[in-house]
Amino acid sequence: MSVIPARYPFTAVVGQDRLKLALILSAISPGIGGVLIRGEKGTAKSTIVRGLGPVAGGRVVELPIGATEDRVVGSLDLTGVLREGRADFTPGLLAQADGGVLYIDEVNLLADHLVDVLLDAAASGRVTIERDGVSHTQAADFVLVGTMNPEEGELRPQLLDRFGLAVDVVAAPDVDERVEIISRRMEFDADPGAFAQRYAADEDTLRSRIAAARAAVRQVSLPVAQLRRIAGICAHLGVDGLRGDIVVARAAAAHAAWRGAGAVDTDDVAVAVELALPHRRRRDPFDDSGFTDEQLDEAMQAGDEAAGPEEPEPDPDGDGPDDGGPGGGEDSGPIGDGPVIGDDSPGDRAEPQPDTGAQSSPAPAGALFGTRSSGAPRRMRPLKAAGIGDGDPGRRSRARSTRGATTHAVDFETGRPLHLFGTVLAAAGRTASDGRGAARLTLVTDDLRGAQRVGREGNLVVFVVDLSGSMTARRRLTAVSELCVDLLRDSYTRRDRVAVVTARGSAALVSVPPTRSVELAVRRLAEVRTGGRTPLAEGLLAATEVIDGAARREPQRRPLLVVLTDGRATAGPDAPRRAAAAAAGIARRGIASVVVDCEQGMIRLGMAHELAARLGAQCLTLDELTPAALHRSALRRPGGIVAPRRAS
Repeated sequence: MSVIPARYPFTAVVGQDRLKLALILSAISPGIGGVLIRGEKGTAKSTIVRGLGPVAGGRVVELPIGATEDRVVGSLDLTGVLREGRADFTPGLLAQADGGVLYIDEVNLLADHLVDVLLDAAASGRVTIERDGVSHTQAADFVLVGTMNPEEGELRPQLLDRFGLAVDVVAAPDVDERVEIISRRMEFDADPGAFAQRYAADEDTLRSRIAAARAAVRQVSLPVAQLRRIAGICAHLGVDGLRGDIVVARAAAAHAAWRGAGAVDTDDVAVAVELALPHRRRRDPFDDSGFTDEQLDEAMQAGDEAAGPEEPEPDPDGDGPDDGGPGGGEDSGPIGDGPVIGDDSPGDRAEPQPDTGAQSSPAPAGALFGTRSSGAPRRMRPLKAAGIGDGDPGRRSRARSTRGATTHAVDFETGRPLHLFGTVLAAAGRTASDGRGAARLTLVTDDLRGAQRVGREGNLVVFVVDLSGSMTARRRLTAVSELCVDLLRDSYTRRDRVAVVTARGSAALVSVPPTRSVELAVRRLAEVRTGGRTPLAEGLLAATEVIDGAARREPQRRPLLVVLTDGRATAGPDAPRRAAAAAAGIARRGIASVVVDCEQGMIRLGMAHELAARLGAQCLTLDELTPAALHRSALRRPGGIVAPRRAS
């Protein structure tokens, strides 16, 4: 009786040829740096990655996003230390992935402290543990493969740059292809063993071809003209640093080896550029992550100019490396049902925009709010919630965490770092209480103390943006638009979730429900209309509903309410009183709030300050969020702005 495999065969996956090629090139030349797979749910991302290991000759180790740091880097066996005095080290997932593939599903949701560890290991090929006087180093040379849904937020730039190749995947729009996908999946679910046997020959062929290409890639020549072409393309696209140039060169050589050629040609470079450079052009979280066919053509033309005159074409009747031998032509090999890179492949089509469930505007159509960048990213004044929370790691408010500054010793729990000094003090106190003050210090399990550390957490930042007619004077609208982009950009860097409530006309609407994708928030906000009266009470109430709904899903994530308004409430009967009541209700609940006063001009009514007083919030003007104001504030009141919390 044969053993039923748990994996879906790599060669049985329909379509996604661009993704499969990227994974194969990384297996041929691990120095490329792995693959980042961006796409919506249900596009076979995980299935393809898990099927790579057997055909690439290495194991696939999965790193859960909720893993503890000790599980990732390894740890000492405390039981062995206490019982037998042996300092045995238990390897973590990074060491287990040495020589294979480290796979992280939803890599953009990985905690920041694990990202730091991952970056160190990816850069050095080793994992080093320095903790409580113990030092240990193990090899951790792996191919990094990550999947992510862009709607859940982007990667930190440092981690994004560590991925050699990046591929955007979408579901197949072709009906026949979708039918074939469903049919194969149902066959696999009905009898995995028989299904795997059906593709066994294709798997063996692909395994042999990858092995042959891996053996040959070091002998592939890279002509100077192609090196100049690569450098010219990267310079034209404004790629930061030289890692992009190196990755393109390695990927082009791997592609040449994959098709059985002895030298890199222009087609190899074009394939490598398409896979290795789109994600390296982003300098801002709101920049597009790819480039169009026109941009690619322009870049290739720049490369042609840098490469200089082309050498004479070889005799088409002669025998060249592309005419036969292992690997045959570019399209040979059982890795898909279409060309490896083609103009009509599913990966080339525009990704449909996600539906966030945002309501349509309740007010008559006005001018688009738009979102205007202030240019280079500006450092924003730190807004944070008071006290110490327990939310997910981030960079905004203080929180208890497994990393950060140690504050004191607490009871020891599994997964909590050891407080060495507190443990020794507990053992010394027990020895003294036994009347053995001069006796040799002994350590028992009850003496263990954990370290309480304080780091930073990400918050739920809910923006209430007043888009009424009083806010839409040209100068003010431009200033508020730029400020919104800067605040959202700041939330991106601090690893927050964000939501946007817009108030105009007679009602407020949730333009962006809570999301990690600040890019999505900017895009949605740009499409909102402006003008009409100011439903300020409705905006505040809508924000509290957003906060309540998010609390049911993530009870540990603390909210921060940021209201951008001139403070006028004009929509509906008794509008000022209702706005004051809504603000007072938020203050009673202790929700951390900040009011940004958008009023400008010589004559100011000061209504935003009155709103801030009712919210129990700090009130800032637009000018006070500038870098110059930051410097002045630091001299007067170090520590940033802390929105006060009141007991409910």
